Amino acid sequence: MSDDVVRGRDSFGRRAWERAFEELSAAETQHDLDAADLERLATCAYLIGRADESADGWDRAYLAHLRRGETVDAARCAFWASFVLLNRGELARGGGWVHRGQRLLDGVGTDCVELGYLGYVDSLRRVIEGDVDGAATGFAAAATTGDRFGDAELVALARVGEGRCLIRRGAVGQGMALLDEAMSVVTANEVSPTVIGDLYFTVIERCHDVSDVRRAREWTDALTRWCEAQPEIVVYQGQCLVHRAELLLFGGSWSQALVEAHRACDALSRPRNHPALGSAHYIRAELHRVRGEFPEAQAAYQRASAWGREPQPGLALLRLAQGQIWEAASAIRQAMAGTESAPAVRATLLGPFVEISLAAGDVASARRAADELTGFAAPMAPVICAMAAHAHGSVLIAEGQPGTGRAFRRDAWAGWTELGAPYEAARARALIATAQRASGNEQGAALELDAARSELRRLGAFVDLPAIVDQSVGAAVGVDEGLTTREVEILRLLATGVTNNRSRSACSSVRRRWPPTSAAFCASSG
Repeated sequence: MSDDVVRGRDSFGRRAWERAFEELSAAETQHDLDAADLERLATCAYLIGRADESADGWDRAYLAHLRRGETVDAARCAFWASFVLLNRGELARGGGWVHRGQRLLDGVGTDCVELGYLGYVDSLRRVIEGDVDGAATGFAAAATTGDRFGDAELVALARVGEGRCLIRRGAVGQGMALLDEAMSVVTANEVSPTVIGDLYFTVIERCHDVSDVRRAREWTDALTRWCEAQPEIVVYQGQCLVHRAELLLFGGSWSQALVEAHRACDALSRPRNHPALGSAHYIRAELHRVRGEFPEAQAAYQRASAWGREPQPGLALLRLAQGQIWEAASAIRQAMAGTESAPAVRATLLGPFVEISLAAGDVASARRAADELTGFAAPMAPVICAMAAHAHGSVLIAEGQPGTGRAFRRDAWAGWTELGAPYEAARARALIATAQRASGNEQGAALELDAARSELRRLGAFVDLPAIVDQSVGAAVGVDEGLTTREVEILRLLATGVTNNRSRSACSSVRRRWPPTSAAFCASSG
């Protein structure tokens, strides 16, 4: 046995993944590695972000086991090869490995846990292709196999897969319960590093799908600690940074969020571009949009779309901020089309749909959307409840009933505040001010406007300030608050989407006098 093999095994045991990869790769150039060392090499390659080399490694390990007549071990290698390929979106090659492994086991008629593992990746392929019902059945069967053989790793993977399907079907409570059950295994350290990272990533993604900020924060913090304890793990670092940036934005820590978003873009671009790169660019786009940096936002949304991230509803809200109301309305309607079978996705689009419809004067459509959003609020997360309350409060003002929506607007403000979302809470206070003014309560409106303006100014949410200026120039943003009459004028120009050189220069002058921070977005819009 060579010294490189000995060192590689030792590094692998210490979870020094990159060093182990280098040492085992060096050993393989000198002589053939045995099947177990090829498995170690393939595992290290995956964890340091070398998916191509990982898939090749599992292929070589598969063949090495076959040469020794180790059929079951070869089938497990087929599972891992499929796992690597499916998680990078290569459905044909990944599916091919599933069938290869299943045919191998069918040929020997062995009842083993590897059948459950292969059933899991087959179900993973199905859910990626959109066959949610077929995937749910397969995941449940895989979990049963895992229970029968006492394999905690397979049970955890399958339960998360089944929960994912339930959420896609709209059974959010049941789905999240399965995710919680599966993650209890992770905290007990009963699964391998590759699966731990995958479970964290999948569960956090589902939390974001249903706007469950509390769970997302909890699991993102846990993932961050896990990644920091193993700095050589590359494959999950980028996704971790994306989720951290999303939550920092939601919580109002925008300068830090911008740093994390840029770090995510960098991490996800090496050694090759990762699909999650689109989400990192989307966060950057949201930062630029709410800050009023429209050309930068447009470019970032385009990059997000290029990497497979749906740019809505952010891009539609950008068009709204630019004063392109009909373009915004068309974009959000297209985004909504066909989402009836994806309630989690639809719920996150309804709030922006209400806002854009009201701006377009389509109160009837806004009312229908607000009512539909309320139907989602009960079974889904507090974020959707707060969004629904805000939507109803807005619609009632547009319908000429500002007094009857007081409870909704207060619920929206209280909900966002409890969730730790200062940007959305400030927007809710501005809505309360609008209703109070419509009801003749000028003093109350001025107090709410002042509170909203102060928070938006602290956050750097520059794009929302013109609306407050338009409500009350003297009370909201006047010379006494550090802006000149001309600068107030520029704020109004920004709200209408004026982009000529003169107004850009003036807007830049205003921005320089505001805190150089970034802006947040509601997690449900991500």
